[in-house]
Amino acid sequence: MIPKECKRLAEVDFPIAVVSKHAAREKSIRHGHPSTLHLWWARRPLAACRAMLLALLLPDPCDEHCPHEFNQEARQLLKQLVRGVGPKDIDLRQALLKFIGDFANWDLSADRTYLEVSRGLVKAAHGEEAPLVVDPFAGGGSIPLEALRLGCEAFASDLNPVACLILKVLLEDIPRHGLELADELRRVCGEIKAAAEKELAEFYPPDPDGARPIAYLWARTVRCESSGCGAEIPLVRSFWLSQKPKKKRALCCKVLRSKGKSPRVEFEVFTPTKDSDVSHGTVTLAKAICPACRMVLQPDRVRAQLREQRGGADVIFDKNGHRIGGAFLLAVMTMNPLEQGRRFRVATDRDYQAVSKSSTALQKLAKNFAGAEPIPNEPTPQDGTGSLGGGYRTRKYGVYNFGDFFTCRQKLALLALMHKQKPGLLVNELLALSISKQAERLSSLVSWIASTEAPRGTFARQALPIVWDFLELVPVVEDEEYPELLHAIAAVVGWWSRAHPSPGQVQLADATNLPLPDHAANIFFTDPPYYDAVPYADLSDFFFVWLKRALPKHPLMRDPFDASNQLTPKTREAVRDEQEHLDNRAKKPVEWYEHAMHKAFVEGHRILREDGIGSVVFAHKTTEGWEALLSGMIKGGWTITGSWPIATERPGRLRSRESAALATSVHLVCRRRGEDASVGDWGEVYRELPNRVGEWVERLQSEGVRGADLVFACIGPAMEIYSRYSKVEDAEGREIPLGGNPEASEPYLRGFLAYVWETVGRLALQQVLGTAEAKARNGAAGALEEDARLTALFLWTLQSTNGEVEVKAEVEDEEDTQDEDEQDETSGKKKAKGYTLIFDVVRRFAQPLGIHLDQWEGRIIETEKGIVRLLPVSERAEQLFGEDDASAVATRIEQEARRNPQMTLDFMLPEPEAPAIRGRGPGKKGKVKAIKDVSDEALTTRREATTLDRVHAAMLLQSSGRANALRALLKAEQERGPDFLRLANALSALYPKDSEEKRLLDAMLLAVPR
Repeated sequence: MIPKECKRLAEVDFPIAVVSKHAAREKSIRHGHPSTLHLWWARRPLAACRAMLLALLLPDPCDEHCPHEFNQEARQLLKQLVRGVGPKDIDLRQALLKFIGDFANWDLSADRTYLEVSRGLVKAAHGEEAPLVVDPFAGGGSIPLEALRLGCEAFASDLNPVACLILKVLLEDIPRHGLELADELRRVCGEIKAAAEKELAEFYPPDPDGARPIAYLWARTVRCESSGCGAEIPLVRSFWLSQKPKKKRALCCKVLRSKGKSPRVEFEVFTPTKDSDVSHGTVTLAKAICPACRMVLQPDRVRAQLREQRGGADVIFDKNGHRIGGAFLLAVMTMNPLEQGRRFRVATDRDYQAVSKSSTALQKLAKNFAGAEPIPNEPTPQDGTGSLGGGYRTRKYGVYNFGDFFTCRQKLALLALMHKQKPGLLVNELLALSISKQAERLSSLVSWIASTEAPRGTFARQALPIVWDFLELVPVVEDEEYPELLHAIAAVVGWWSRAHPSPGQVQLADATNLPLPDHAANIFFTDPPYYDAVPYADLSDFFFVWLKRALPKHPLMRDPFDASNQLTPKTREAVRDEQEHLDNRAKKPVEWYEHAMHKAFVEGHRILREDGIGSVVFAHKTTEGWEALLSGMIKGGWTITGSWPIATERPGRLRSRESAALATSVHLVCRRRGEDASVGDWGEVYRELPNRVGEWVERLQSEGVRGADLVFACIGPAMEIYSRYSKVEDAEGREIPLGGNPEASEPYLRGFLAYVWETVGRLALQQVLGTAEAKARNGAAGALEEDARLTALFLWTLQSTNGEVEVKAEVEDEEDTQDEDEQDETSGKKKAKGYTLIFDVVRRFAQPLGIHLDQWEGRIIETEKGIVRLLPVSERAEQLFGEDDASAVATRIEQEARRNPQMTLDFMLPEPEAPAIRGRGPGKKGKVKAIKDVSDEALTTRREATTLDRVHAAMLLQSSGRANALRALLKAEQERGPDFLRLANALSALYPKDSEEKRLLDAMLLAVPR
């Protein structure tokens, strides 16, 4: 057994780069991967969990308390996979770390030798009794699944019934029944598919030539309210059907006019010869454009009309079955068994007749279901605009209950598939998950991606926005949809069965009150909710309403804390949520989240053995989220002993700029803090902080960790210093809290984390600009101005873990821009260019480094809705040169250079004929006045040109092609001193390699006289 004094591998070293590579690759693996069993949000990569668990479970061979027997057994086991393990303990440590990195590879996850060695190592460390791994926020189950793979016992709990059902299948059913489940699933799948296909055939009729429909492209509609028009407006985002080379297809909109009637819209499928042949869509920013009269219907009227249609996903028929409104069928996608590839055609009366029949059939089928209403009638959540409530944005369009997310025919298909299940089957839970998973593909929020000819599922993001034109898939076509989903589930069963895991234990439970005895767990390893990043409970209701109908008496399909609740439990969910809700649930401010984390970590402290170890994963990019989590951990009695950032997330955002996830997830390693922990001296803590963080920055950069990922990863080693004490006090006995007011001057008011940010900021400036900038607040000689330091820090923080700046981290590709209504629909402005960071991150860096953000507002930055945008150089032209363009200014610079070789290019000179690079006071906008028109008082407050201003001016001259003026400016700057070139070279290294700014900088630097 490992003595409690012995350090684990996770506390001394970890193969960050290797594990990150395997974790990132795992995002592209589909066949057999547990993520394909059923959707769950923010699921941890198995590679990261497997590697971290091994590092937590195994002792450090170099530790003096490491059992000699473990080292001997480990050497024997590793001989099977690692060549030439040296005789020293450090050699064994390196061999173990290599094994951990190699085993993170998905291709080796079910390899018999690797499984035997890993389980042998765990047994050598912990004896015959398998260690217990506990995860109270288990979610998608990655952590407990990997615990079972390594031969541990696993206890997994979650507050959410959907997560618990996924966990039960992964951790109990598959380990208990193995391949028997897969065989029965395939057999039952064939029976269900054959029966459903027969029952649903008349609602998806084939074409006269034998072609089978595989999908229908619909558009919601509104009526033009212009006088004398009244045309029906199909709400179409794009008229493209396929943008694949040599297969381009699009829709052509035609307006038919008849005397005495409203104009009518029809469509044709055509092959465009160039992209400009395809017209723009009819809806943008929730504004509808009438194809007949070009009148714009404003968002409030679009919403009002769709509310009358309960979202507008269904066709409206008259009593004779003829379409009179509602959803409009744009095109039908078909496949002919005698031809290759998909074909597109326009709608026919037969297509609408099939939809009309489905309404009658749905009513008939619904009568055969006993118990609850078969069609989900539970209310959808209140629309949110930010924080956690931003998950739903459809209620304002009339989607008042969960059934409104689906068309009549989609509901019929889902009920038909559900109706074919038989009670008592071993695979009923798997079948229920398949129905729930199918609902995500059969809703009116599925869209069509023309560039790849593929559907985009309901949950392309962690939100449910309105989708104007949507795709209705046919569920029972051979090799499509439902059969394909069942085969994917069977593949998961087969893959996981190959590892021969023992069953774990799953329970629906509150993380603050676990059904476990004291000191039961060897490992407490969890990935808690990310503050306000993902509205798990509200989003999971989309699945829960179908699961509880597929499994009507299942013990997990309920809220055990509130029998009256029709949906998933929310009152105890550990999140920050300050939105208003229809069910009148209480708001959850930051204090509530912090208290919930505190209680959960107190409970983790209770169940962990004295010699146990823990790990907490966090990947949220707000300082408030980190502060709340860390505060909960510290108050819960934990001390942090290690910190490892692993690349687990794709670059980009989870939900929005305010709650973007990092490219890495920081794995904090922690232990129970002893009751006898001493009081720390602030002076000693403060002196140790720069050295500890500095060492860690160098280590992380050597592993390829950059930017914000590096910033948040540095919190771990800083917390190692702080959390080892029961509390930290200054010389006057005042406690230094974890968080506080970062603008305060006294440590007991500022809080420890403010000093962490300051330390990281100084280290960053020292790297990119030099030592003087790191000490600029103290008036160091040779330091560049505030705007240069701010720009450098901004770009440094935006660097991604692959070493480049994420140029448009907040701009999604074509597949992710369907939710236009989420944008500012009142302004109609295009998204501004430039790089963005959360205001709180910028403020935390700027304030301790002597950067006054308010003085640079409107000059190099703009702040809106909590987001700071670094202005691109192109937007500074008028600010720097006045109303003249760069060419006119260049002419004057050339003339000035001929008259005065020693020109200084200051912003404000007393002579009116001074070079025209101009400055202005902070926050001022509009025209730049002539100097003779400026008062003496105003002149005293105007800024002179900074080094950054002059660099930007040179870049603009480079952009305008005025080589002579640029050379004159560069010569003057060389005579001024080294700051200009020092800053230009630093910014060139920080800007992304494909950016316009870097291109201009590099070209400008080539023109510097040698």
